[in-house]
Amino acid sequence: MSSIAEHEQWMRRALALADRAENEGEVPIGAVVVRDGELLGEGWNSVISLSDPTAHAEIVAMRDAARMVGNYRLPGASIYVTLEPCTMCAGAMIHARIARLVFAAREPRAGVVCSTCALLDEPRYNHRVEWQEGILGQESSQRLRDFFRRRR
Repeated sequence: MSSIAEHEQWMRRALALADRAENEGEVPIGAVVVRDGELLGEGWNSVISLSDPTAHAEIVAMRDAARMVGNYRLPGASIYVTLEPCTMCAGAMIHARIARLVFAAREPRAGVVCSTCALLDEPRYNHRVEWQEGILGQESSQRLRDFFRRRR
C-alpha cells in the first residue's frame, strides 16, 4: 500500500497537469498512471484542443501508459486524478485492469465512484478497481471553483 506522502507526490503531479490543461483553455483536470513507483503515463483534459470528446485526463493518461508498456491492460497500476471520474473514464479503468484509483475531489454531477452512483463497486464486472478519495481534495476543488468563476 502506498503512503500518504507517495499519494500526495503523484497527486501534485496530476495537479500540475491540471494547470497545463487550464493554460490550454481546458477544464483543469490532470491524471497520472503509476506502477511500482514509476510514472507510466500522464494526461490532462484535451477535449477542446484535440476535438475529441473522449480526451478526458484519465483516458489520455491511460493511453499514454498503454503505449509505454505496449499493452492495453495495466494490471497493478494506480491512476491519480484530480476529480472523481465519469462513467466513460471509470469504465475504461475497469477494461484496462487498473488496480487502484486515487482521486482528489468529488464531482457531484457526473462522478460515478461515490457521488451519483458506485460504478466501481458493481459486483457484475469481472475486475474490481480499489479507490480512495480526498488526497489534496481541497486544493483540487479550489482550482476548479476558481476556473469556473473566471469563466463566468
